[in-house]
Amino acid sequence: MSAQLAHLPVTASAQPQAVATPSVCPSALTRQRSARRITLEPKYGGGARGVEVSYLWCGAPDAPTVVVQGGISASRDVVAPEGEAAGWWQALVGDGQAIDLNRYRVLSIDWLSPAELGSTAVSSEDQANAISALVDALGIGRIAAFVGSSYGAMVGLAFAKLHPWQLDQLVLLAGAHRAHPMATALRSVQRGIVRLGQSSGQLDEALGLARQLAMTTYRGSEEFARRFAGSPELREDRFHFPVEDYLDQAGRRFVERFDAERFLALSESIDLHDVPPEQVPTPTTLIGFPSDRLVPLADLCELQRRLAGPATLEVVESPYGHDGFLKETDRLALLLRQALP
Repeated sequence: MSAQLAHLPVTASAQPQAVATPSVCPSALTRQRSARRITLEPKYGGGARGVEVSYLWCGAPDAPTVVVQGGISASRDVVAPEGEAAGWWQALVGDGQAIDLNRYRVLSIDWLSPAELGSTAVSSEDQANAISALVDALGIGRIAAFVGSSYGAMVGLAFAKLHPWQLDQLVLLAGAHRAHPMATALRSVQRGIVRLGQSSGQLDEALGLARQLAMTTYRGSEEFARRFAGSPELREDRFHFPVEDYLDQAGRRFVERFDAERFLALSESIDLHDVPPEQVPTPTTLIGFPSDRLVPLADLCELQRRLAGPATLEVVESPYGHDGFLKETDRLALLLRQALP
């Protein structure tokens, strides 16, 4: 079946997006935050072994399940219960939100690492197989949709290729069938910085610096021009530019919550990803951002053309680059409601 033509941009705005009121997984809904032991055979060696998969499964009892996965730094906590820190997609998943927990149950896992798999590397196929095995173990059988953003979109494609009988619909944001070589180059430099920090005994500093570099690839030039166009200040015997404080803070926060080996493995997993679109039969909605320098719109156009199943491409104008999937919540809410069964 041939792909449908890409849709025109749904909106255009250079203004900061209003923050949506956080939603929660209400106590009246079913919530499982647990782990399940499954058996996997990793793509990059190590042989079959038992693996603990940590997951969140939250929503209306007996409702269709929707898998939601984010980028490499996202956890299973897509949405959090009242009184806890907000989940990473709290504005879009919850009671009455675009992914409405009164209509669906949301399933999400913590990404697996090579250390857990006993392998030399972890692939998007490994992550997809883990989700498939978990779906079986929980007795779900078939999921209504796989909604993946960034690395999660890559895993969604791998899932649809390997387990199409378990899936009704794909919704993929800012992720393609393979990594763009320029994006691989940027991530390769980040990994080199972290490895240099490992060998020199300055691991925290290196991981923070790698995250700072990553932030310049996640966000758009338009946003940086708007936020950081001020003059430098002379502090501590050198000039500090407005963007530096933002990057320093981003690096420190990342070091506080993320492990270097995990970062190296998941960053590499992005660049190992390669799924032939012709082997993906599932109906797919693609969502891309013209300002995204990691996943160029041209790659999503190619993916749309080559997918075996029907596919639409929604283009969202945004100043936020790759992080548009985190920032453009109002615009994405409309598209998600349209795409979900």
